[in-house]
Amino acid sequence: MTASTTTNSGDSEAKANKNSTSSSLNQKVLGSRRFSNYWWATVVSIGGIGFFLAGLSSYLQIDLIPFAEPTQLVFIPQGIAIGFYGVAGLLLALYLWGMILLDVGGGYNEFDKEKGEFHIFRWGFPGKNRRIEIKAPLQDIQAVRLEIKEGLNPRRELYLRVKGRRNIPLTRVGQPLSITKLENDGAELARFLAVPLEGL
Repeated sequence: MTASTTTNSGDSEAKANKNSTSSSLNQKVLGSRRFSNYWWATVVSIGGIGFFLAGLSSYLQIDLIPFAEPTQLVFIPQGIAIGFYGVAGLLLALYLWGMILLDVGGGYNEFDKEKGEFHIFRWGFPGKNRRIEIKAPLQDIQAVRLEIKEGLNPRRELYLRVKGRRNIPLTRVGQPLSITKLENDGAELARFLAVPLEGL
């Protein structure tokens, strides 16, 4: 019987009991398609378009923004500076929308007791490393490790400690998970794999 859980959404604690007797565990990892990225991409797009149109209006002396009067701006230096900010904003927005479209960092962690192996998959940036995959036997897993570091740049991450390899990150990149959720996910995975949970 196969069951699945989602690492970054929903109530994983209730699902942990349901999956404790199953032969596989599949954890979805949220990548760039987070609400915060959609929000900032939208805000930066609107701002970039507004600044660019204001700079262009100043140059052409045509009101391209109906609710403002950008033609009152002197093209040099005001209009050209605003136009530059607009182009920079549009380039940043293009980058953010590209990250969302490609779902960079998204993927899954799959642990299958029937096959006796685990499979870690992530989407990367375009190129030869677009697909990032790691496969290894479950018996090589020595522990599940929590790494929690507070401060100005907090880090809350879950790793697999695997024999003969560097620690393999399991959590998403970006906004850190809550400590409670991280501990619950780590405990659930450690129980499923029957390995120690380190870092508590």
